[in-house]
Amino acid sequence: MKVFIVLAHPEHQSFNGAMFRTAVDVLGAAGHEIKTSDLYALRFDPVSSRTNFLTVKDPDYYKQQTEELYASESYGFADEIEREIQNIEWCDLMIWQFPLWWFGLPGILKGWVDRVFAMGRTYGGDRIYANGVFRGKRAMLSLTTGGPAAAYEKGGFNGDLTAILRPIQRGILQFTGFDVLAPQIVYGPVRLSRPARTQLLEAYAARLQAVTSEQPIDVGSY
Repeated sequence: MKVFIVLAHPEHQSFNGAMFRTAVDVLGAAGHEIKTSDLYALRFDPVSSRTNFLTVKDPDYYKQQTEELYASESYGFADEIEREIQNIEWCDLMIWQFPLWWFGLPGILKGWVDRVFAMGRTYGGDRIYANGVFRGKRAMLSLTTGGPAAAYEKGGFNGDLTAILRPIQRGILQFTGFDVLAPQIVYGPVRLSRPARTQLLEAYAARLQAVTSEQPIDVGSY
């Protein structure tokens, strides 16, 4: 299996960093091919602009989808964007490792999606959802929260985490054709003891060893 892992955390010594390394080590040891994008290490620019492209469709008015369509037809994506698109096209499983910030993706990861998930190349026309470009591939969110699990239950302080993740799992991943696996969620790791964090990493490793047999979840429909 080919696995593409995207890390969106600025500190490698963080629990997100530990989860990223666990995935790389465990999946690699199991014989899977691994590619990674450490967005902070890459200094990935999350701001969309004409720097996304080598080509120009309309020099007088910038509309990103128009430029994406033209670049898709003309092999016109900038090298850093083309590399990331090819990583997604290459993989069988994509994992995003990130902390939940402000009830969503960190800015660098959201900007990565904005720039890399280009119209014409990764979606467009009737190539969405069941007919999506990435149908047959799987994706999984692996994330940490600041608060405890009780805060993210239905009726909890922050509300149902399933609903919080739905715009990502349904609106990005399933929209482009991915089958979505259950998210790997660690609640408030900063408040946990070292033994507790170690147990969570071991549980994640055990899950990854059997991930090829996992079935996708129902992320709901609009």
